[in-house]
Amino acid sequence: MNTTTPTLVRLKLSLLRNGLRQSTGRRAAFITSAVLVLLLAALQLIGLIALRGTAHATTVTLLLVELLALGWAVMPLFFPSGDETLDPTRLVMLPLRPRPLILALLTASLVGIGPLFTLCLLAGSVIALAHGPAAYVTAVLGTALALLTCVALARAVAAANIRLLTSRRGRDLAVLSGLVIAIGIQLVNFGIQALGTAGGISRLDPVADAISWIPPATSIAAVHNASQGSYATALAQLLLSAAALVSLLTLWSRSLTKLMTAPDGSTLQAAQQPTRARASTGLSRLLPAGRTGTVMERSLRYVWRDPKTKAAWVTSLAIGLIVPVFNALQGTGSPYFACFAAGMLGIQMYNQFGQDTSAFWTVALTISSPRDAYLELRGRALALLVITLPYTALVTVLTTAMLDEWRRLPEVLGLSFALLGAMLATGAWSSARFPYSIPQEGYKNVAPGQAGLAWISIFGGMVSAALLCAPVLTLTVWLNLASATTWPLLPLGIAYGAAATFLGLRLAAPRTARRLPEILTAVSRG
Repeated sequence: MNTTTPTLVRLKLSLLRNGLRQSTGRRAAFITSAVLVLLLAALQLIGLIALRGTAHATTVTLLLVELLALGWAVMPLFFPSGDETLDPTRLVMLPLRPRPLILALLTASLVGIGPLFTLCLLAGSVIALAHGPAAYVTAVLGTALALLTCVALARAVAAANIRLLTSRRGRDLAVLSGLVIAIGIQLVNFGIQALGTAGGISRLDPVADAISWIPPATSIAAVHNASQGSYATALAQLLLSAAALVSLLTLWSRSLTKLMTAPDGSTLQAAQQPTRARASTGLSRLLPAGRTGTVMERSLRYVWRDPKTKAAWVTSLAIGLIVPVFNALQGTGSPYFACFAAGMLGIQMYNQFGQDTSAFWTVALTISSPRDAYLELRGRALALLVITLPYTALVTVLTTAMLDEWRRLPEVLGLSFALLGAMLATGAWSSARFPYSIPQEGYKNVAPGQAGLAWISIFGGMVSAALLCAPVLTLTVWLNLASATTWPLLPLGIAYGAAATFLGLRLAAPRTARRLPEILTAVSRG
């Protein structure tokens, strides 16, 4: 009897349970994030059921399912998800054959909030389309096929890219993947906006007809055709869905076999090459002397050399530019969309110590007082500002030029700089209060059991930063309503952002020094 499947399922549940037992804060973060996700799933389910019998129910559900599959394909690479049971590199020393391992990993992948959220959306989609006994039977099969296809797609992509973010030769491809994902997310965003415009759904009917033959949307389209009495078409779409699932499982099996039996050729080749002396880039000569300059240089080198850090930066830079520029090109933009650039780059300040992974212990040894912690945080913030300040100014000028709104340039820049300062402040505090580990190996960006903590850290910090910017935002609205000059908002925003950053670093430094052992434990888990 094959015991691999129940063993991995129990292992996943044990990892989750033990992770929640480590601290009350982590348990509260996980429960909060789970409740929010389940609440969103329930609302989506109700909304999809409300589409039942409407003219465009088929179009909306097919597009939703295909976008859901796209999310499953790309999210595991760059967003917190997964656990140790889904990382096949943890199992390479065990005598496991590919076929039972695939079944075990696929079953373990079905345990979690993500699959439950997907199941709710799929259930709502088939309920909106199913009419008649044949359609209900097709709905059961279609839902199972669609769910398994989404999970298998995520695992196949993950297995194929498991060494992508750790090998040296895969670094550039990782950055390219981040850029593609950034663009893809924005295309999805514009597609959703099109659904809300007058006649937008009708214009998407031909797209839905084409998508109905692309798995896993074929599983949902089969339910619609079964409801219409087109049983042959429904059967063909179910067979196509099953064929796609088998193909994904085959690709996944081949990737696992290669991963667990073949060495990383790019790493071996790099190891066999003779060591070459590296010329100094002269970066240290451009930075301040002392600890501040050292920390800045280390942080900037991480951005350039570390694959995961580099991918995160490229993704943020791409999205920060795409959102305001694409909206301006569509004629629906606003100069205030340029603040999105500051917001995306400000996120990089969160979980500063987790970015160091287990190497943080070398930094921790140099921190013995709040003063040391302040200098460390200040150096990291200044390194971030080296990139974000000119980039924010560039995006703001470009957006206002495309919209011909030059008169709003001072106030938008002021708001952007104030928002950036607020995010630096909350990011420094969040890094000390909610640190989490970023595994060096694999495709995960957060260690098992810490996903809820990561989401609370980032989104809680973003909400806090928005509240900190409320005075500047209120003054901006008041000046515009009073038709007064808004140019003072530029120096005010700069001063407000600088003051928020200074106070945030000062308040975060004592907490960082006090919680150094806890931070070191949290960020070293990966």
